[in-house]
Formats: sequence, structure tokens, C-alpha cells
Amino acid sequence: MLYHFLYSLHDEFSVFNVFRYITFRIGIAMLTALAVCLFLGPWFIKALQRKHLGQTIRPDGPLSHLSKQGTPTMGGGLLLISFLVSTLLWADLTNSYVWIVLIVVSGYGLVGFVDDYLKIKRGNAAGLRGKTKLFWQILVALIVGLILLLFLDYPPTLSVPFFKQVQVNLGWYYLILAVLVIVGSSNAVNLTDGLDGLAIGPIVIASGTYLILTYVTGHVNFADYLNIPFVTGSGELAIICGGIAAAGLGFLWYNAYPANVFMGDIGSLALGGALGTMALISKHELLLILIGGVFVVEALSVITQVISFKLIKKRIFRMAPIHHHFELKGWAEPKIIVRFWIISIILAVIALGTLKLR
Repeated sequence: MLYHFLYSLHDEFSVFNVFRYITFRIGIAMLTALAVCLFLGPWFIKALQRKHLGQTIRPDGPLSHLSKQGTPTMGGGLLLISFLVSTLLWADLTNSYVWIVLIVVSGYGLVGFVDDYLKIKRGNAAGLRGKTKLFWQILVALIVGLILLLFLDYPPTLSVPFFKQVQVNLGWYYLILAVLVIVGSSNAVNLTDGLDGLAIGPIVIASGTYLILTYVTGHVNFADYLNIPFVTGSGELAIICGGIAAAGLGFLWYNAYPANVFMGDIGSLALGGALGTMALISKHELLLILIGGVFVVEALSVITQVISFKLIKKRIFRMAPIHHHFELKGWAEPKIIVRFWIISIILAVIALGTLKLR
């Protein structure tokens, strides 16, 4: 909103012409999101404490987590407010892709809010039924896929990393890809959110990576130089990516070990869905597997654990998701967190390197 107002003044005052540049608005959006998160953080946490919105710890989890019982949760709401404010202020609100991401964030955020609220109300770790949660996630993803294909003349193609001109036309099967990417990303991030700061670190890294990817995808010269698909208007998503990354850093101030507040499903589901949506729009869907490698491994550890136990009545890991496995092996919580962050940084660098390895 503020972008539209200030840029409208550029004919009278040339200094406002700077707002036409996405790079400039990315910087302002990041500063805005960070400032809002840091400023509202203490008030937001106290409000959660007053409302007695504390975390319920699963009795079958690591015993060391019992001390975290009652820590304010639903802190993801602070994250969402911070980057949504920066997006609404500095993004081009006539851009359809911006609203598509906001639809996913709002829809998944609402599902996460209900899930968190039910856990607190019931006093246990059982929130929404898994099938109910999955239904609403799939519905939102399908709506996004239909909007892309029916109203935005979006090419239903899948880009393959390392190959210059490989574009697989999926046709209407692109809807299946959209659901898999958005829903899968959302739930993978949700499973990773089990230690103080564990999920938000990779989210910041992945958002920063997609800031670069969405920007170059939306820039015709860069896209041509790098031999990647050019998607008109996708560069505007870099502002959202910057907002998420900066809000994530602000949230980490309060979520770092030992955490003063937890993200909750309201944050993890929404942010995971946002990452999946931006991967789709920027035509870097498969790179999300690499960029979000930590999330992928966390999700796979749960899947393989369940399959193994059902088939052969044995567990592969001491406990899933895999970060609990390392806890039970004796790793200190901060060590697990930082090492997962390091892995995320390495994977992000490799992913960006694929832009030239084509």
C-alpha cells in the first residue's frame, strides 16, 4: 500500500522513483519485518502468557522436553504478522502471485491456528484429526493450482535442474504436483519444528535462497543468461521471501535455545506452504527438495519409521522425527540445532550452484 502511494509521487519528486526497483523494496521489506517482529515480540509473548496459551508436551516424547511444558506457543502468529505487514506495505499488490502466496499463508495459518487452539483447549497434543488437517491443506493447494492454470495462463511445466532446456509439460497433472509440493512442504516444516529454533533457521535460509531464485526468475535478462524459465511478475515474490527471512531472524531472537516462545502449527504450516508455493511459481519445484533438505529428511524419517514398524515391528530410529533420534543418542539440543542449520546452509549453496551447472 505504501509502495503504491510513494511511487505515485515519482513524477513530482524524482527521489521516489527508487521504489520502482524490487531490490530497494526487498531491503525495506526486510527491515520492516525485522523491526515489527522485534518490537512486537515482548508484547506478543506476554499476551500469550496472559491467555495461558502454553505448549502441551507429548508424554511419549523425550523426557527432557517435559520442562518445556507451558512455554507460550502459537508464536508463529508473530511471524505471520511481521512479514504480512511488510508485504502489504512494500509489495506490488496488483501482482497476482503475491495474492496467491497470501492465500496459502492465510489458509494454512488458519488450519494451524485451529490445530494449536484445540491442543491447548484439550490439554493434550491431539489437535485436529490428521485427515481433517490434510483435507483443508489439499483443498487450498488445489485452489492455488486451479488459479494458476485457469486464470493466470501459467505453463504447467516442470523444470529439471542441471538441464538447460528440459521442460516436462504435465498438463492437468500439474495439479497433483502443486498439491504434493505445497502440502508436502508444509507438513515437512511442521515435523521439523520440534526443538528450540530448529525449524526457523532452515526457514530463514530457504527463504533467502528463494529470494534469489524468484528474483532471477522474474528478471528476463538474468533468466536468459542462466537458462532458467522466465516467469513474468515472479520477481515480486522476492519481497515476500525477504520479509519471511527477516521476520524469521526476529523470531529467532525469542525462539533461540532456551526458547521464550514456540512457533506452533500456525507458523510452521503457513511458512512451509509459502515456501512450496514460491517453489512452484518460480519453476524451481525440484530444487526445493535440495534447499529444504533438512525438512525432507525429517519427513522421510517419520515415514520410514511408520512403515518399518507396521511391516516388521521394528523401529529404524530410536525416535522420529530424526532430531529426537539424535537427542536420545546423547547429543545436546543446541548441537543438533546448529548442525542442522549448517547442513541447510550447505544445501542452499549447492542449490544456487545448480543455476550455472546446466
